[in-house]
Amino acid sequence: MSKSTNPETIALHGGDYRSDPATTAVAVPIYRTTSYQFNNTDHAANLFGLKEFGNIYTRIMNPTNDVLEKRVAALENGLACVTVGSGQAASTFAIMNMCQSGDNFISSTDLYGGTVNLFTHTLKKLGIECRYADPSDPKNFEKLVDDKTRCFYAETLPNPYLRVFPIKEVSDIGRKHNIPLIMDNTAAPIICKPLDHGAAIVVHSLTKFIGGHGTVIGGCLVDGGNFDWTADPKRQPLYNEPDHSYGGAVWGEVVPQLTGANVAFAVRARVCLLRDLGAPLAPDNAWGIIQGLETAPLRMKQHCSNAEKVVDFLTKHKNVERVIYPTLHKGEVGNRAKKYFKGGNGALCGIEVKGGVEAGKKFIEALKMFYHVANIGDARSLAIHPATTTHSQLTEKELLAAGVTPGYVRLSIGIEHPDDIIADLKQALDASGKPSLKAVG
Repeated sequence: MSKSTNPETIALHGGDYRSDPATTAVAVPIYRTTSYQFNNTDHAANLFGLKEFGNIYTRIMNPTNDVLEKRVAALENGLACVTVGSGQAASTFAIMNMCQSGDNFISSTDLYGGTVNLFTHTLKKLGIECRYADPSDPKNFEKLVDDKTRCFYAETLPNPYLRVFPIKEVSDIGRKHNIPLIMDNTAAPIICKPLDHGAAIVVHSLTKFIGGHGTVIGGCLVDGGNFDWTADPKRQPLYNEPDHSYGGAVWGEVVPQLTGANVAFAVRARVCLLRDLGAPLAPDNAWGIIQGLETAPLRMKQHCSNAEKVVDFLTKHKNVERVIYPTLHKGEVGNRAKKYFKGGNGALCGIEVKGGVEAGKKFIEALKMFYHVANIGDARSLAIHPATTTHSQLTEKELLAAGVTPGYVRLSIGIEHPDDIIADLKQALDASGKPSLKAVG
């Protein structure tokens, strides 16, 4: 089959997988194995010495995962992908694949609460400093750069602020200093291609829209193959200094020689971080995510279409103080959705319910079809109150920086019929505006 650039085809046929060579089975098998038979002692030595690539141990690679990795890489227009146990592991590996103790990186302030905790507290204990820049002005990133800055990090469609990130603008700043941009594209697969706009690395929580069914946890890192790791050796020491755990290999030099491709980031993440830290994606979970990936392009169309209808309804409801959605932001921030998104504006929207926190609680508890869960991207519609759940470990200042106000409710719009989604929202909003029996008494 000729190579396709269409996501609907890539999701089903990407990665050159046609059938299982042993059985000719069309569906991707679950290779539930820890280990792989070596042909002989030379073959084993070559694999461990990176003189050739192949299966060694499922902590590092697996044939089921390999199909998923190739499809996600193709979907993002990248060259290589490494799957890991969760989206949080993907974010951790992305930073640790460039930063070591004494280094720093610059992140957007618009972040998922769990990522803020990882960056502000856990990585700090490892000696890696996160500096936060407000993305409303891309120049804020450049102001924080010093000679120990190794990378930039941001979310394409930050949850819950929903301000589309200025990918090209920040990427261009980074490349002036040989600093790669890592984009978390979890909330905007299919509709946004950060690598096409200058990002060097894409990470995903595969748990969300790509998996789509709320059944498995997983994450990945996609290497765009578009960043020169050897252009400034002092800026990227992990790719230009000998790695003594691999006989003094210099990753920026040896990987292109071995593979013929500029995928040093992906190879190092696999053979160093997965080898040493673990956190692999289980083959069973990879298989589950493949099932979701096959329909992800179709689901994203329905997610986005439904969300547009929901936003139109919410902006007119008397008990809604404010609606937060990518296209509703004013000025340049609102224009970014047009610039970076194709085929939809995402499935997430936020609302401020009139009446504050108590009204917000009543709204959530009155929902009948929506699930009250700590997730996004399911086929089913979901709702949550971030300030008391997903972002509850942040300070008041951090909450406001992330766009989380006390009455904010986040909605992840599913693929149910839009009339049924709107009907559930309407009855819950109507209930939120009614006085409680205690107040009446």
